[in-house]
Amino acid sequence: MKRYYLFIALAIFMLVLDQVVKLWVMQAIPRGGSIHGLPLPGFFELTLQYNKGIAFGFLQGQGKLLSPIAIAIAGGTGWYSFKHPKEPVLTHIAMALLAAGALGNLIDRIFRDQVTDMFWFRKINFPVFNVADSCITVATIFLILTWFSVSEQTKKPQPAIAETPTPGTE
Repeated sequence: MKRYYLFIALAIFMLVLDQVVKLWVMQAIPRGGSIHGLPLPGFFELTLQYNKGIAFGFLQGQGKLLSPIAIAIAGGTGWYSFKHPKEPVLTHIAMALLAAGALGNLIDRIFRDQVTDMFWFRKINFPVFNVADSCITVATIFLILTWFSVSEQTKKPQPAIAETPTPGTE
């Protein structure tokens, strides 16, 4: 049960962090503007952009159609964490990050009709993203690592169990 509390606490924390960062950026930067003078000038910037689609701008104007999927992801991750308390801690962390990411962008789609993005790696022109997007990406990496770890553990030879002869069969 402790791991489920970790799930709840981390999901809430990351959801609040996502919304606070989005609100701050919307107040601090004009649309399309950037904050310069960060420690990595020309490489990383904070810039205010909006996305009415899904990841990387796909399906522009169709983002709200994903609302049921976001709700299912958040609910499914919570259910999984609750029903599988003995899963590795990393799995519960990944589930919390998935839930926070799905809900963070869902809140934007419902209340702002678009997702607020702000992190931009200018040097490589990577698409602008937000805390929720980062949560989803990190969760995916954690789940892959967990699955590979479990897969490797199942490949290890299991110690042989000594058979006890059944009386009268000797």
